[in-house]
Order: sequence, then structure tokens, then C-alpha cells
Amino acid sequence: MNNRISIRHDLTDEQRFQYLISGIRDYAIYMLDTDGHVSSWNSGARRFKGYEAPEILGQHFSRFYTPEDQESGLPARALATALGEGKYEAEGWRVRQDGTRFWASVIIDPIYDEQGALLGYAKITRDITEKKKAQDALRASEERFRLLVQGVSDYAIYMLSPEGVVSNWNVGAQRIKGYSEQEIVGQHFSRFYTEPDRASGLPARALGTAVREGRYEAEGWRQRKDGTSFWAHVIIDAIHDESGELIGFAKVTRDLTEKKAAADALAEANAALFQAQKMESIGQLTGGIAHDFNNLLSVLSSGLEVLTLRGGVSDVKTLDSMRRAIDRGATLTQQLLAFARQQPLQPETHSVNRLVSGFESVLRRAVHAAIDFEVHLEPEIRSTVIDSARFESALLNLVVNARDAMPEGGRIRIETANVELKEREINGLAPGSYVQVTVSDTGTGMSPETAQRAFEPFYTTKEVGKGTGLGLSQVYGFIKQSGGEVKIRTAPGEGTAIAIYLPAAPGQDAPAQQDSTEMVLIVEDEPDLMDVASALYISMGYEVLTASGAQEAVALLASRHVDILFTDVIMPNGMNGVELASYAREHYPDMKIILASGYPLPALKLEHNNLSEFAFVNKPYRLSDLARALRSAA
Repeated sequence: MNNRISIRHDLTDEQRFQYLISGIRDYAIYMLDTDGHVSSWNSGARRFKGYEAPEILGQHFSRFYTPEDQESGLPARALATALGEGKYEAEGWRVRQDGTRFWASVIIDPIYDEQGALLGYAKITRDITEKKKAQDALRASEERFRLLVQGVSDYAIYMLSPEGVVSNWNVGAQRIKGYSEQEIVGQHFSRFYTEPDRASGLPARALGTAVREGRYEAEGWRQRKDGTSFWAHVIIDAIHDESGELIGFAKVTRDLTEKKAAADALAEANAALFQAQKMESIGQLTGGIAHDFNNLLSVLSSGLEVLTLRGGVSDVKTLDSMRRAIDRGATLTQQLLAFARQQPLQPETHSVNRLVSGFESVLRRAVHAAIDFEVHLEPEIRSTVIDSARFESALLNLVVNARDAMPEGGRIRIETANVELKEREINGLAPGSYVQVTVSDTGTGMSPETAQRAFEPFYTTKEVGKGTGLGLSQVYGFIKQSGGEVKIRTAPGEGTAIAIYLPAAPGQDAPAQQDSTEMVLIVEDEPDLMDVASALYISMGYEVLTASGAQEAVALLASRHVDILFTDVIMPNGMNGVELASYAREHYPDMKIILASGYPLPALKLEHNNLSEFAFVNKPYRLSDLARALRSAA
């Protein structure tokens, strides 16, 4: 069949245009007169609106409008707008002949003749109902999605511009990050990152990864509005339009702080369990070896005694060397048994303050002059059940370790405190009341790897021949055997603090009050005389502190409560005993002060005018001399 279109050449241009308009079915194209009455009608108008030409010609075009629009005067306003502005264009509901409605796109143009007189209006209407339905469906879908996103409170969901500027904000973002929508929209998302992350360029790298790979996913610390940090899981997706151009990013953030804390706690508990199991295994192995080794030493020791009795060894020097070796071996087994928690103990109820004070002179002598030695004791410390001799040995071990960590000098500090531990606050200890003794230094500190192995027997970071590696293992074993725990807090270059936790003695609902025993500070530069004076005062029931010089005594007076100052008059290196006594009288007026000297009192008074203000005893003194001086001391 031949479908060629036959074109008539006998039609005028006006007739051709009229046929063209009449044949268009996708648009309603018709004319209105100056009052708005329909004056022409094409097939598209007949199809959209349902009227045949005889039915609608001469009728006012307002009948195509809804009753609401007719009542509001919209048809008249449309013609007025077209006349006033040269064109009227709008969309809206229109009514067909059968009463059904369709969504129309409408254009009205005024038509003028050659002289500029208004002839009427050209009206073009298109049925775009399907397009509106699609747009409405899309809009409804977008609104549902917006409401869904806005309703999510557990996730921060928001959009970023291609530059990283926040363009919208949901309630989850406000809850997690703390910013309201008004505060944050228009701001760059990098403000959620920590300062180190911003300085390192992490926000830009995150967007770069999302652009390059389509997606960025990571976890890290982020900041809230109030400056607090939270652990975030972050996803950034790059968003492109139909042409593939980047139009922004979708960002989803979730607060995983509690989850991370739980995971960290679990990892810490697993590590502590592994460490405890490892230490327990090493302890069992060490204890078994120590017992077997001790048995061998007993055989050797007994054999030497038998040989000696029988006269079987003629070389006395060799015999003595063998005995010394056996003694050293026995000491080693005792150290190993201490770590294995199998050493014999004699636990008694003690105040750790008394133990520290009574042993303080020994601890001070263990450090060198470049180290400041401080003691700070909780005034109302609880009692604990402990083997005093082993405790003193453990304390000395800690002080010596601290000293060795500060070859150039520094500060060692011993502190006591009452603590209440909660459930799982310290692994291995039940909740309850404890006494804490801490030895801290300002030395080199330890790496995490070293700190983890510090309590293992024979592990040492010192040079060969400078340490056995048994000091801290003895402390650990003794405290664990006593029902306590030892914790290390350290970092390279930041010093080390080793805290001992001991269970408070039962029956103490509150910290035990200090008893009425008075404290005596003995200042004497001669060690033998210091020991004699200490023994005399201890025999009278006093607690004793010692200092080898006036400066050391001043430091002790500043950190400890002292009831009686007993000082030698003649002392080297600056301040003498009389000057120390005057200083004490000025700063501690309630303190009793006793001076001692081998020089006769009249001779000393010639040099020191204020000597008569203080009680005085002559060296050598006896117990009765000290008792008499104490009665007369003011």
C-alpha cells in the first residue's frame, strides 16, 4: 500500500494552517473571543475535554474550570494576566464534559490585528495528568523517605555538598552530634573530626576515597558540639546525577562508643585472664623447680656437714666456698618460692603507716642524694593483715627499682590511701575495702611490652650482672599470696607508679583512727648513735623517724606529723641542731624539742644564746636521761 501523503496545492495558507490546527490531537488548541467565549475547536480539544464543536462553540471557556476556581474568579484573572503581561501560563485541574477532571498545562496568548486591536485569545491546553501522577508519586515517595530519615534517631543521616558542606540534617544527627539543623546546615562537616584528624587532612581524604571508589567506610573518634568525643562508624557514599556528575555525598554515622567500650573491656579482660593464667603457670613451674632445687641443696648441705665431721675435706677454703654457694642457692629458692606464692608467711594485723614509718630510715638510705624522697601517709589508714618483714622487703625492692630508673636523679614518692573497689574495677580483686600503697618515680618509665612482663621471674631490662630479675616477681608473689594485687601505671619517659592493693582487715566499717603513740624524729649524722637512740625511744613505746641532717629533717617535718624532735647540736653541711630547733619552734610550736651533744652545756651556751629554751641531754645518754628530758621538754 502506498502511504505517501498527497498535498493539495489549491489551498490558501490560511486554509492549510486551519487544517493543521484542526488535525493536532495532543494539544487542545482553540480561540476565545475578547469576552472569553470559544470561537474555534480542534480535534485535540475534542479528545481532552469531550465536547463536540457544535456543543462548545459560543460557550464561555470558564466551564472547563472547577467550581472552586470559577468561584474564586480564576478564569477572569487568567485573561487579565494574559492581556496585562502578554501571556498567561499555569497548571491546574480542569473539568471534562462528563465531569471528570484532568491536570492541564495551560497557555493563553492575546491576539491582535494589524492595527493593534484585540481580536481575542489563543488558548493551548495539554493533558499532563499522567505526568502529574508520576510527579506526585515521586513527591510522595520523597516525602515518605524524608519522614523515614527524619524519624531515625539511632543514625545520623545527612547530605553533603560536593565540597563537604552539610545540606540537611536528621533527628539522629542532632541527637548524636548535638547540633540543631539551624546550627549546622551550611557548615563544613570537618568540624565533627578531632583536631589531630583535621590537621592530618582526614576529612578531605574521606571524601576523596568516596569519589574515587564510590564509598568510604571507617571507624574513629568524632566530636560532639559540647566537645566530648564518641566512637563513630562512618559511611560516605558519593551521589551522582543521571549524567554521572557528582552532586554530593550521603553520610551515615552511628555512635558505637558503648560497643567499643564493651569490646575494649572484653579485650582487656581477656588479656588480664591470659596474663593471670600465664603468671599462674609460671608460678607453678617455678615453685616446683624451687622445691626440687631446695631438696638438692639440702642433700649437698647435709653431705658437706657429714664430710666435715668425718674429716673428709682438708681444704677449708674450698669448703667455705661450697657453703657460700649453697647459701646463695637457698636464697634464690626462697625468692622463687616468693614468686610462686609458696613461701612461709607470718601474717599479723598491722597499720601500713607504722610499717612505712618504722622502715623509712632504711628506705631513705637506699636512694642517693640526687633523688628527692617523699612520704605521704593517709592520716586514718585502715589496718591490713600482712607479714611485716616481707612487706618491708617488698617496699625496699620497689624503692630500689625506682632509684635505678633515675640514674640522673628525680623524685620517689610513697603514698598510702584507703580505697573502695567496685565490681571488676581491678581484675583479681573482689569489691570491698582495701589499703593502697603506691611507690612512684619520675624515671625512664616502661614500654607496654616491658610493663606486661615486669613481674615475670628473671625478666630484667638491666645490664648483665646488674640485676637478677627477681625483685618485682618477689613483690608480685608476696602480695598475691597475701590476698592482694599489684598494678603498674607507666609510660616511656613519664615515670612509673606501682600500686599495691591489700584487703583491709575484717571488722573495719570505717578507717581506723591513729593510736596515741607519739612520733619522734631523731636527727643524727652518726649512724651508730642514730641506731642507739632509735632503739631507746622504741623501747619506750615511741614511733621513730630518722634523718641524717637538718635539711632532711625539715623535709620530713613538712610531710609528716612529728610530736618530738630529738636532734644533735653539732651537724655538718649548713644548719646545726640549734638552728633546726629554732626553726621547728617557729613553725611547729606544739612540738617537744630535745637537744643532745657531747659538749658540756655551759660551753655550748657561750656560742648559742637561746640554748636554754630547749631540753638538753649530754652524750652518752641513757634511757633515764631521755625520760627526764622528755618530762622537761616544752
